[in-house]
Amino acid sequence: MAIKRKASFNPKTFLSKVGEDRSIGRCGSDEIVFSQGDPADSVFYIQKGKVKTTIVSRQGKEAVVAIQGTNEFFGEGCLAGQVQRIATVRTMTESVIVRLEKAAMLRVIHQEPAFSEVFIAHLLGRNLRVEADLVDQLFNSSEKRLARLLLLLANFGKEGKPEPIIAKISQETLAEMIGTTRSRVSFFMNRFRKLGFIHYNGGIEVHSSLLNLVLHEEPHIET
Repeated sequence: MAIKRKASFNPKTFLSKVGEDRSIGRCGSDEIVFSQGDPADSVFYIQKGKVKTTIVSRQGKEAVVAIQGTNEFFGEGCLAGQVQRIATVRTMTESVIVRLEKAAMLRVIHQEPAFSEVFIAHLLGRNLRVEADLVDQLFNSSEKRLARLLLLLANFGKEGKPEPIIAKISQETLAEMIGTTRSRVSFFMNRFRKLGFIHYNGGIEVHSSLLNLVLHEEPHIET
């Protein structure tokens, strides 16, 4: 009698289908996925699109702390004991987002090594990004911080094909993310455009030549 072998687990397939404690939603631009203070009971995965994470202080000041895109997870704080959301996540473009209940997420992490590898890679990549952002804030000028942010938003340096067109994003948001004023961002954006590093065409088109500004005189840390 032939023995049926269990089909190999494919994380991409798992994240592309509706299943137990797992749903997929289509969101328009500027829709709230969850709000600061909501119950933290699920993890989300971006099949398509971009989202931004914002936090509002007790004094009412809002700050953009992250922008994420296709094939990234968010909301994983619930796995570490987070009871309420500490930030608001809102779509920046039309997006397709998978919602995994906390129990389902924990189950697949424990049962499927292939999925665990994908999720751990995401967490390590996020940690490296946070460290790089800190170094960027400490050592680089606001001009270079803006250049690096534009390249990251356009997917340069990540796996897959770069996406040279950035969804409509305000200069206020860019200023918040790099810790400077809107007027400085406006000055640098005009300079980048004149130098041919970027192009405006409904959105922002980022050219690979902008890499030269970021790579030139990278900060050196003594070891």
